[in-house]
Amino acid sequence: MISQADIYGARILIVDDQQVNLQLLEHLLESGGYTSLTSTLDAHAVAALHQQHQYDLIILDLVMPAMSGYAVMDALRPLELEGYLPVLVIAADPDARLAALASGARDFISKPFDALEVLTRIHNMLEVRLLHRAARNYSARLETMVSQRTAELRRFRGAMDATSDAIFLVDMPDMALVDVNDGACRLLGHTRQELLALPPGSVLPSPVLPLTTLPEGATHLALEAGECDLLRRDLSTVPVELGSHWYAQAPEDATAGTGAPLLIAVARDISERRQAQERLKHLAHYDSLTGLPNRSLFYQTLAQAVELAQEKSWRIVVLFIALDRFKSINDTLGAALGDELLRQFSNRLVACVRLRDTVGRLGDDEFALILTMSRNQQEAVAVANQVRDALRAPFDLRGHAATLTASIGIAMYPDDALDPETLIRYANTAMGGAKQAGRDGYRFFTAGMNVQVLARLDLELALRHALEHEQFILHYQPKVDLRTGRISGVEALLRWRRPGYGLVAPAEFVPVLEDTGLIGRVGSWVIGAACRQIAQWRDEGVGPVRVAVNVSSRQFAEGDLEGEVTRALAQHQVPAELLELELTETALMSNAERTIVVLGKLKKIGVKVAIDDFGTGYSSLAYLQRFPIDKLKIDIAFVRNITSSPNDAAIALAIISMAHSLKLSVVAEGVESRPQLEYLRRNRCDEIQGFYFSRALPALELGQIITAGAGLPPGHDPAAQPAQTLLIVDDDVNVLSSLHRLFRPDGYQILTASTPAEGFEMLALHRVHVIVCDQRMPGMSGTEFLSKVKELYPETIRIILSGYTGLEAVLDSINRGAIYRFYTKPWDDTTLRDNIRLAFQHYWMVNQPGLARAVVR
Repeated sequence: MISQADIYGARILIVDDQQVNLQLLEHLLESGGYTSLTSTLDAHAVAALHQQHQYDLIILDLVMPAMSGYAVMDALRPLELEGYLPVLVIAADPDARLAALASGARDFISKPFDALEVLTRIHNMLEVRLLHRAARNYSARLETMVSQRTAELRRFRGAMDATSDAIFLVDMPDMALVDVNDGACRLLGHTRQELLALPPGSVLPSPVLPLTTLPEGATHLALEAGECDLLRRDLSTVPVELGSHWYAQAPEDATAGTGAPLLIAVARDISERRQAQERLKHLAHYDSLTGLPNRSLFYQTLAQAVELAQEKSWRIVVLFIALDRFKSINDTLGAALGDELLRQFSNRLVACVRLRDTVGRLGDDEFALILTMSRNQQEAVAVANQVRDALRAPFDLRGHAATLTASIGIAMYPDDALDPETLIRYANTAMGGAKQAGRDGYRFFTAGMNVQVLARLDLELALRHALEHEQFILHYQPKVDLRTGRISGVEALLRWRRPGYGLVAPAEFVPVLEDTGLIGRVGSWVIGAACRQIAQWRDEGVGPVRVAVNVSSRQFAEGDLEGEVTRALAQHQVPAELLELELTETALMSNAERTIVVLGKLKKIGVKVAIDDFGTGYSSLAYLQRFPIDKLKIDIAFVRNITSSPNDAAIALAIISMAHSLKLSVVAEGVESRPQLEYLRRNRCDEIQGFYFSRALPALELGQIITAGAGLPPGHDPAAQPAQTLLIVDDDVNVLSSLHRLFRPDGYQILTASTPAEGFEMLALHRVHVIVCDQRMPGMSGTEFLSKVKELYPETIRIILSGYTGLEAVLDSINRGAIYRFYTKPWDDTTLRDNIRLAFQHYWMVNQPGLARAVVR
């Protein structure tokens, strides 16, 4: 029987590389009554010390710099022939504890130390260790004292009952349980008599009962401890760690040699350990928020699905799902409601698929599906649409309603890829394509997408080196004042001289700068480079040149714009009024109150501010009058068709009128033709920039054209224009020639155009009073042309002259007021001349009645 004195007198070795830990454990054990304590800081000396002193317990720190606890256990294992290492490890990491137990440690204690836990575990381990030693001694006594076996078994059973572990003694020749302890009865729910009546094979697993005799000459045999499940009385199972020792019993005839073997099996309930392992396993493979498989388990599941699909010739579809605008909802409502949204969405997602399919969460707002046995793309499309439909129903987030959309990428096995990693990567690539296409949609992976992604990655890497290696340069596009025709300033435009590629257009790399966050650093460099160039032009005698610099929304929102501008102006000693900042409506409205404060500070130091691409954003007019701005820039989208599109012209003219009413100047971007220029000049636009005057130029060339005094040709003088201008539009050159000869004697300024497009250009270049237009022309009918002219130039007198007399088209045009008269071909010269003369008279009577009599006379 193991006494308390035996336990408290047991030899204990403490191994730790920290002196304070040794002192703490020594004090704790001495306070608990243990008397035979040894400690060492040298992990290399443990094996030699154990061989010399045969410690009953070694308390071992796992993490030591000179030699790890695992290495120490490897060194101890040859010294313990029975395979029982009396090692109690000290570990803080749960994974390390499991690894230590797998390496042979018997138990563990956690850091920081809990005194009660440490003393309890040490006491239990010493009990088991001493019991094993007692069992070994008892086996030796059995060899010589067969006659005392019954009494010794009774005493041994008392010792066994003192431990919580279950102990079984099996007499193998009779295949009967000789004895069990109370721990075995508690563990399995049987009484002692019930257990002794059962055959050993129904209690212990078969691998523990492999022998009926020991190998020749052997007196004992220790089997390696392992884990198994034992059957309880109520047919439930309990997980145990089972160790066993075989001993040769002393034969009845002392001359008969070694007797039949006796098995001693010790089972320890490891239910708590198994539950902890299951919890750790679940945490390692499942997302703690949604309960879905995490990235690791999802990859494993996909790998298994691919392996099965190879055998069965099945098709597998992977859907990569990213929630659109989740970050904005998470930032607005808070992380707690964001988590609730993800939980609700994961439940909806699970409801969209079949039981055999797999749903996983791969990232914050990224999910994925594995669809097996899919035979065509339509099944994947149906699931993608189901997911989108599931998102359309509002989410109730504790009283807050939220709606979301999703971008979905689809990749298929074996069509797109043969391995799990590539499948998911391709599905992710396709999802990116869905986002770029406008979100709330799905895209199938194509080979071109992979090429684009690789090119994008290469572009990102090259851009990260571009700023460091001074590969960025600035070109400058002049702005021209429409009143003076002279250059009034320039806009700095970023260019990238990429090695091996030449000059890269901004449209190819600026969006990447925005996405990667590099735009802030590059934007700061642009401000500095622009100020440096202003100073250089001043020093070279070019003169003071006002330079406009584009500021991105991220640079404005995240950077220190005021500080960057102030430092650049001071460094190059540039007057603040020569620097102009151009911001988009989106950048201004992202945080309107902060915008007003920042722009106010910039205005105080003299910097000019313009709104770029005006009309394409969502700025509020109420805020617009509060912003301290100087200019509005009409976006090129409205300038491109300003002479032929009534809608674009109306927007451009409205911007000009509104800007002037707010005492702002107006710049039109993208002016590429003389008609666009004259139309804008006629309608009081202040400045223009575009290819009509000049493309963006390097600094040296721009300085040269400024020095040369380049400017626009003078505009048409309305006072010098003939009083009556007639425009004839017909695709038949013979008709144009005939009508020109017919009206020339009447003293009109006669303009001709063979297409409606030419007609719009003439209208933009000249003040036209009367228009005569053919009805049937390629690309646009006469009534369609005159309908647009009515909106663009409502004061003109519009006449159809055509051989086509379709009544419906004529009536429609007249009813809509698009035409003044409709005349047919062939015409009577005298009648047509008289009617055109009356048309001019009508023009002056309607628009300037006082001048009508003099002009017509």
